[in-house]
Amino acid sequence: MESIHEIGKKAKTASYLMASLSDGEKKEALEAAAEALTANAGRIISENKKDMEAAEKKGVSPAMLDRLVLNEKKIGEMAEGMRQVAELPDPNNSLLETIKRPNGMVIEKRRVPIGVIGIIYESRPNVTADAFALTFRSGNACILRGGSDAINSNSAITGVIRESLSKGKTDLSDAMLLVRDTSHESVLQLVKMREYLDLVIPRGGAGLIRNVVSNSTVPVIETGTGNCHVYVDKDADLSKTIPIIVNGKTQRMGVCNAVESLVVHSDIAEKALPLIYSALHEKEVEIRGDKTTENILNRRDGVRGATDEDYGTEYLGPVISVKTVGSLKEAIEHINRYTTHHSECIITENEAAAREFLKKVDAACVYHNVSTRFTDGFEFGFGAEIGISTQKIHARGPMGLNELMSYKYEIRGEGQIRP
Repeated sequence: MESIHEIGKKAKTASYLMASLSDGEKKEALEAAAEALTANAGRIISENKKDMEAAEKKGVSPAMLDRLVLNEKKIGEMAEGMRQVAELPDPNNSLLETIKRPNGMVIEKRRVPIGVIGIIYESRPNVTADAFALTFRSGNACILRGGSDAINSNSAITGVIRESLSKGKTDLSDAMLLVRDTSHESVLQLVKMREYLDLVIPRGGAGLIRNVVSNSTVPVIETGTGNCHVYVDKDADLSKTIPIIVNGKTQRMGVCNAVESLVVHSDIAEKALPLIYSALHEKEVEIRGDKTTENILNRRDGVRGATDEDYGTEYLGPVISVKTVGSLKEAIEHINRYTTHHSECIITENEAAAREFLKKVDAACVYHNVSTRFTDGFEFGFGAEIGISTQKIHARGPMGLNELMSYKYEIRGEGQIRP
C-alpha cells in the first residue's frame, strides 16, 4: 500500500502536467473513461456487492444502503455525467479581466487550476467518478479518500478510470489517486500535506466535516449538512405544496438536499397540515410538530411533539419537524436560526413574499415553488458536482468547474520600471 506521502508526490507531479493539457486532450480522456466505466460495469458491481454485504451485516440503515449501492443504471448515470462534463467549456486560461495602466502596462487576469485537490467522502461511490471528472476537466489532479464501507467499489471505479488514463498518448493515470488506507489516521495525514495539497473538500456527515475543518492545515471548502426547510406561506397553492413537500422529503431521504423541516403559516395551517400529514403518512414519515401542529393533527398516528433539537436536526430518514408561525418575518427568523445554509424553499403565490424570502434567507440555494431536491450539480447543468458548499467564499452551492479554479495575473509591458 502506497504511503500518503508517495501519493501526494505523484499527484503534485501530475498537476503540472494537467495544467498544460489542451481542451481536446482532456475531452478525449474523459470520453474514454466514461466508455470504460460502462464497459466494466460488471466488474464494478461485483466489487460493490462486497461492500453491500458487509454493510448489511453491520446493520447499516436503508438510507445509507441506498447511497452505497451501485447498479448498471447508476454506473450509466456516472458515465453520462462524465460525458456532460467533457462537453462543458474548458475554464483553463480563460480571460476574466484586462486592466490597462497609464504607463502602458497590460494586466490580464486568467483562470488557472488550483493544483492538487483532496476529496474526503463517505458511502457514495459515485462521488469517485464525479470528483475525478470535475477535477480532471478543470485541469487539476485529485487525491480521493473514501470511507471504509465503499473501499471495494471505490477501488474498482478508480482502477477502471486509471487504466483508461494510462492508454492515451500520455500516461495521465496519476491525475487520479485513491488512498486505500481508510483509517482515521489517513485523514489526519492527508489534511496536513501542505507541500502537496492545495485544497481539501470534505463530503459527508457533520462529524467528518468537523474533523477535517478542525485538523486541516490545507485550505478547506466546507460542504455542509442539509437541514433544509420548506415554508408554506399563507398564500401558498396547496396543489403545488403537497407534491413539493413529498418530493423534497421522500424522493430520496438520505441526501443533503432532502427536506427535514417544515414551517407553516398559521393562517393556512388548519387546511394545509391535514393534507401534508396524509401525504407524508402514506410514505411512513413521522411528524414532530409544535403544539399548534399537534392540536390541528389531534395526535394522529405518527405525530409527536418537537423539541429545539428536532428543529436543528438533519434526519436523513423518515422524520420531519414542523413549526407554525404567524408571519413571513417569523418564518425567516426561524429558518435563519436553524439553517445549515444549504437549501431553503418558500411556497407562495405572493411575489412580494417570495422576493423577501429569497433576499433575506441565508442559504446557498433559495427556492420559490421548487423542490429543494434540485440542489445538485447535474440538475444545475454542471454535469456533476464536487460537493455543495455552504460557505461564503468563492464557491457556494453546487461546485462545478469554475469553483475548482483559481486565477493568476499575467502582466505585459515594454520595459516599464517602477519610479
